[in-house]
Amino acid sequence: MMFEEARNHLLTIRDMLRFAVSRFNQGKIHFGHGCDNALDEAAYLILSALHLPHDHLDPFLDANLLPVERHRLLDLIEKRVTDRIPVAYLTHEAWLKGLSFYVDERVIIPRSFIAGLLSEGLYPWLDEPEEVRCALDLCTGSGCLAVMMAHAFPNAAIDAADISKDALEVAKRNVENYGLEDRIHLFESDLFSGLGEKKYDLIVSNPPYVNAESVANLPREYLHEPALALGSGEDGLDATRVILQQAASRLKPEGLLVVEIGHNREALEEAFPDLEFTWLDTDGGSDQVFLLKREQLAN
Repeated sequence: MMFEEARNHLLTIRDMLRFAVSRFNQGKIHFGHGCDNALDEAAYLILSALHLPHDHLDPFLDANLLPVERHRLLDLIEKRVTDRIPVAYLTHEAWLKGLSFYVDERVIIPRSFIAGLLSEGLYPWLDEPEEVRCALDLCTGSGCLAVMMAHAFPNAAIDAADISKDALEVAKRNVENYGLEDRIHLFESDLFSGLGEKKYDLIVSNPPYVNAESVANLPREYLHEPALALGSGEDGLDATRVILQQAASRLKPEGLLVVEIGHNREALEEAFPDLEFTWLDTDGGSDQVFLLKREQLAN
């Protein structure tokens, strides 16, 4: 009844913003796919749906909405509250370090902390980004990190691999949107298994890493994401174990491995006590992403 009444009374973007914030707070939705509060999430949803600049809300607040726009926005707000669908899936757009990516429920919504490292060219671990000639994005999903690698390392050919055919279709769309078809090559592969004997200067991976207990307690929003991209065994490290066991044979001398593992640092260090992990500072802290050199892995 509330949404039906709103269709006749919410006339401006300001009206719609107030209504959305109220509904998001009342519905106790979970934030974790880009925004962390109801106001930012409501503003982003409204601006995206109306094809307005994401950073210019104020000039449009008192603009009147057309009936078709009003109905469209209310439908999206209702789906966000009732079905708990993340905004990125409603708008088919996700942003990562200033870059826009197409997303739908075939891929996990981009939010990797590796993105911030790539935007800085992995400095100081890579002094000369131009010297990276061959790189791999393992578990590429939407292809977002592969696109960022292509921007960070201008001379690199990038392989992007994923076990999911559906995810690779989304990645293909993003690669094409950025005009990178000649530099990013997509592979259907269960981790390294479908990549032949190729070796790389750099391997980055944001693999599945949610442990079984956390998977069982995920908020409803996360259940819209592919289960294959979230859980990885009892301790969340099944995929990471394979990566660590096989990465040395896939890296060139002096090559680097960069992997995101969520909140599993303690479990990882207990499982691999002989590896001297370098933990990188990211937007999520200093225990989410590790770096290893090929020579450390080969010992």
